[in-house]
Amino acid sequence: MIQISQIRLKPDSPETALHQAVYKALRLSPKDTCRIEIAKQSIDSRHKPDILYIYSVHVSDILLNGKKPVDEAAWIKKLKNRDITPVTKKGYTFPAVSRQILKEEDRPVIIGFGPAGMFAALKLAEAGLRPIVFERGDSIGQRKKEVEAFWQGGALNTESNVQFGEGGAGTFSDGKLNTAIKDPTGRIHEVLRIFAEFGADSRILYVNKPHIGTDVLAKVVQNIRKKITACGGEVHFQTKLTAIHEKDGAVNGITVFDRAENKSFTHACNTVCLAIGHSARDTFEMLLAQGISMQPKAFAVGVRMEHPQSFINQNAYGDCHYKLPAADYKVTFQTSTGKGVYSFCMCPGGYVVNASSEKERIAVNGMSYSGRNGDNANSAIIVTVTPEDFGSNILDGMHFQRRLENLAWREGNGKIPVQLYGDFKNNRISTGFGAVTPSIKGAYTFGNLNRVLPEFLTAPLKEGITGFSTRIKGFDMEEAVLSGVESRTSSPVRILRGDSLQSVTLHGLYPCGEGAGYAGGITSAAVDGLKIAEQIAIN
Repeated sequence: MIQISQIRLKPDSPETALHQAVYKALRLSPKDTCRIEIAKQSIDSRHKPDILYIYSVHVSDILLNGKKPVDEAAWIKKLKNRDITPVTKKGYTFPAVSRQILKEEDRPVIIGFGPAGMFAALKLAEAGLRPIVFERGDSIGQRKKEVEAFWQGGALNTESNVQFGEGGAGTFSDGKLNTAIKDPTGRIHEVLRIFAEFGADSRILYVNKPHIGTDVLAKVVQNIRKKITACGGEVHFQTKLTAIHEKDGAVNGITVFDRAENKSFTHACNTVCLAIGHSARDTFEMLLAQGISMQPKAFAVGVRMEHPQSFINQNAYGDCHYKLPAADYKVTFQTSTGKGVYSFCMCPGGYVVNASSEKERIAVNGMSYSGRNGDNANSAIIVTVTPEDFGSNILDGMHFQRRLENLAWREGNGKIPVQLYGDFKNNRISTGFGAVTPSIKGAYTFGNLNRVLPEFLTAPLKEGITGFSTRIKGFDMEEAVLSGVESRTSSPVRILRGDSLQSVTLHGLYPCGEGAGYAGGITSAAVDGLKIAEQIAIN
């Protein structure tokens, strides 16, 4: 296979332009045939408003005059073009399962149906291992109704909300799929391939920063669930893990509370994939009480910041006349005291959402639909906190999150507290909006976020936001809107696992995904789900 890099095309180029560019680069005639697959597409805006799409493509099955195969190595050597190179495409292979599971207690159990649990369940089901999933929240159809009702002023369902339910917290997000992890095994591409197979736009396989959108993601996760059950797996909603049973240092069962039946039951099993999310705080408390080895870990907290999407587009593209995707950004800044401030989970054309999962607490997050056509761009602007900031006991980070969320709830009297950036800098409550009208799902009111976050966070946030303006001129506009508190960026704990990916405390327990402290986002969580499923199949 041949890779051609750095193919540059204008955004309004006709569909035939890429084909013509490939033929020109390879010096093929119109009578020759080949197979062309886009490997990567990105936007080059360095010379805005002169915007270009940059492509890398994979070319195979070249036939001269439609008949004669070419020697690819010799052909590449003859072309003498550093942008044309040989490439080997690595496929993903799931381990072969050597035995058919017959006993009920041998069926793997998966706790949680977010990306990690969902992808683990899918692969185990396809392998014929008939996994059983217990998810504390509701199916996506019911969950969407509950979340919308909450955003409209209804009561919070602490068991089924933006954090808990089919698809996990990522279902109510931008559906962002880019990740910083490196994985030579092909798992990342496999995750993208599966998302595309079950209903996501196939362009996620090659665009530089793929995303699905909350509206499409809801349909995709339903389709994956249907595949799991069609392969012999089971997915149970409204079922929460309340205890893990052990015998001789190994799992031999679990206790689950069935919310629909309002009663608990015991399920015998010897393999548990613990794919809880980062907000499963009662489960963290249960695991600690049962002696499962965990440790506190760093995470980040801060605020959501909204700007007009048109402002972000202007910064990215200038006065470009092409129709281009809603622009995003990524900014970082190191303060004078050495604190790192950075953007996280940026949502172009998106909404700030009330992502609370506990009563008398407020947590916010960002969400976009697939079209990313909202008026505002929003991003978390956050500062890393460590055990030095919140305490070294295992759950001190979780308690710190809870305190901040309770302060936000109090500041907004049960609503999301919002504040213009200029007023945040000057420690005063805002009295009205200017250039930015908030795009928020859930009730909000003016408050002073300086009374929510401690000074060791507000000071670097103010310095960092001002510092971002060296990268994006005007980023620190006084009428930008802040919402608080952004506290669920990642898990506050790590559930320790060994080389076999099993708990160092309990054989047969596989900590997995974001809640266990081994992922940060949809793709990395799904990849970790694949890793755990592979290990379960091998064992």
